Amino acid sequence: MNLNISNETSTLKAVVLGQPGSIGKKPTLDKTFDAKSYESVLNNDYPTEDSIYKEMSAFEKVLFKHDIQVFRPWTLENCNQVFARDVGFVIDDKIINSNIIPDREDEKEAYEVIYDQIQYNKIFNLPERAHVEGGDVVLYNDVVFVGLYTAENYPQLKTARTNAYAFHFLKEIFPNKTFIPLEMVKHDTDPRQGILHLDCTFMPVGRNKAIIYKNGFRFEKDYQLLVDMFGKQNIFELTRDEMYSMNSNVFSLSPTTVVSEQNFVRLNQYMEQEWGLTVEKVPYKEISKMGGLLRCSTFPLVRAND
Repeated sequence: MNLNISNETSTLKAVVLGQPGSIGKKPTLDKTFDAKSYESVLNNDYPTEDSIYKEMSAFEKVLFKHDIQVFRPWTLENCNQVFARDVGFVIDDKIINSNIIPDREDEKEAYEVIYDQIQYNKIFNLPERAHVEGGDVVLYNDVVFVGLYTAENYPQLKTARTNAYAFHFLKEIFPNKTFIPLEMVKHDTDPRQGILHLDCTFMPVGRNKAIIYKNGFRFEKDYQLLVDMFGKQNIFELTRDEMYSMNSNVFSLSPTTVVSEQNFVRLNQYMEQEWGLTVEKVPYKEISKMGGLLRCSTFPLVRAND
């Protein structure tokens, strides 16, 4: 397989979609890995395996409708494998094997069926202390945005997933790319107060548009940098409630087509009416209760150069 991913919106050809089967028991509060899961366990409305299966099947049907090759990891017993984006990600023609949090390390073995089709010299394993997950890496052609958290309490926060060491290591692997760090606000138990991954507060769509939640960034300058790059007129600003519902975590199938959650009414109407995009709407509200949405569920492998 010839890997090729340089941005978030070119026409998708091949993708890994997470696996909804055998997710195991509902986690206890101390075993949740993000604020949204913490909240849903606390409120006793954590999604059932049946609801997860139905929502992922609806997403898969849209991918098939657009003639996209879909790979799935093996199903591991009693293991939540919904969020493929955390396990690894592609930049250009290379796969970066993420150092995910230790409690999820078992998920990696299920991807052997995909990695076997890729040249071994295109797969990069990071040093142990380089922490990065795919949700914190957003591609924009020659630019790579990386969501970071560099405050002193990084080791104490479950939701701090990508560190400065990984940022600098990625720069060494891709010397021809411009890497831009974006610092995010973090909170382990309140999903309205913190951001898990960069794609939960910022996402390019179309050819030069972006969805952004301003208050997801620790520093005003990071938000302003994005405004300067995309232009205020090309940005859809999310409200706090829309961020909480993960409106930015949409997934583009091409420069003109994006998959979005069916309840994102304001965003979906804006993308259709103001930006002229085709919006494929799917139910994904239950899966969002586990801290991720559509982009989180995917691991793109090949996009066209359009």
